[in-house]
Amino acid sequence: MAVTDLPLLAMLRSRMQWQQARQTLIAENVANADMPGFRPRDLTALRFDPATGKPAASGTLALTQAGHMAPAGAAGPGADPRKTKSFEVRPSGNAVNLEEEMMKAGDNQSDYQLAASMYQKSLDTLKIAIGKR
Repeated sequence: MAVTDLPLLAMLRSRMQWQQARQTLIAENVANADMPGFRPRDLTALRFDPATGKPAASGTLALTQAGHMAPAGAAGPGADPRKTKSFEVRPSGNAVNLEEEMMKAGDNQSDYQLAASMYQKSLDTLKIAIGKR
């Protein structure tokens, strides 16, 4: 078993991948802020199965055997884009609220930095435990 296969590290890695995918969608929302008829998208919240520590299925297809093909459009753990509820829709049909998207981007960035910091501290703790530091 590799050190990076520990459940805590796997959960942090999944969380960071989810946040990278979410940042991509937020950037797409901002980039299409002037496109007529564009609706902003976001990812469903990432949840972990308490028993296994792996991302819980969110009603999407799952790989049950290594030989199976990944579902189309799967961009990482929890990558289930959904339309967001927005109160402001311009006459052109665009529903992107730049202030809201910038708040999401800032929150997402701070959450990513927290997960990355926890990942690094966990690795440092493991190094201390095995005497490599």
